[in-house]
Amino acid sequence: MSGKLKEVRERIKSVQSTQQITKAMKMVSAAKLRRAQQAIVEMRPYSNRLDKMMNNIVSNLEGDINSPFVEKREANKIAIVVITSNRGLCGAFNTNIIKEAIAKVENNYVAQRQQKNLTLIFIGKKGFDILKKRYPDVHIVDQFVDLFSDLSFENVSRASGYVMDGFINKQFDVVDVCYGQFKNAGVQEPKCVSFLPVQPTQKKDQVVEKKSDYLFEPSKESLLNELIPSILQTSFQKFVLDNHASEHGARMTAMDNATSNADELMKELKINYNKARQEAITKELSEIVGGAAALGG
Repeated sequence: MSGKLKEVRERIKSVQSTQQITKAMKMVSAAKLRRAQQAIVEMRPYSNRLDKMMNNIVSNLEGDINSPFVEKREANKIAIVVITSNRGLCGAFNTNIIKEAIAKVENNYVAQRQQKNLTLIFIGKKGFDILKKRYPDVHIVDQFVDLFSDLSFENVSRASGYVMDGFINKQFDVVDVCYGQFKNAGVQEPKCVSFLPVQPTQKKDQVVEKKSDYLFEPSKESLLNELIPSILQTSFQKFVLDNHASEHGARMTAMDNATSNADELMKELKINYNKARQEAITKELSEIVGGAAALGG
């Protein structure tokens, strides 16, 4: 029985130690989440305003849009940007994004994969570690795996510039981005969205409400050609910041759940320990009483 008590005591100490770690990780993730959430909250209005500006110009633009980023080609060469985290312990966050990427590859781009025209571009180590083993037959771009070490616009623009240059140079005909969209600290939604070519959301004959026709200098076409690259870089920055905030939200939630589970496990272990201790005391008392009765007899 003493061996059982020792085992339970060791388990209690182990759970207490683990609980201290999960509490600390929760606090660290909460602090990082505040900064990451502030960054994406400040980024979204600017990005949305750029989108509205582009939609306004497109809605008043006559004729086709002359931009290399709008050119629609046959989807022969595909690139998928997979944005995950560098570290784990964030629940099913990375797994859900990877599932979205796998579904995209195996449901939409089977022919391109067989023809070796599929490229996977990774930001974050978790997606890279898993998908490079699952798809050894596709082209892997890993030069942006450590992008989360510096989330400045200039550094993130290296990745978006690589993708945009590849599209202009016809290395890619279609570019998709898989990432985690931040809703709140408890909700992160995996997304796989089309990045290139740009899909005009509104055309002049589709606008229901009346649009204001402004005077543009330079022309609307020239302005749009300058705006589209900026809007694409801003959108890509938003993808990365969304994923960054989602990672810390998911990790904070996971560590909070782990801490709560440790509390429940501690209660159960203490009950088991008290039961085992009571059994040991009862057994010892029974042995003493039995021995005394034998001696008395």
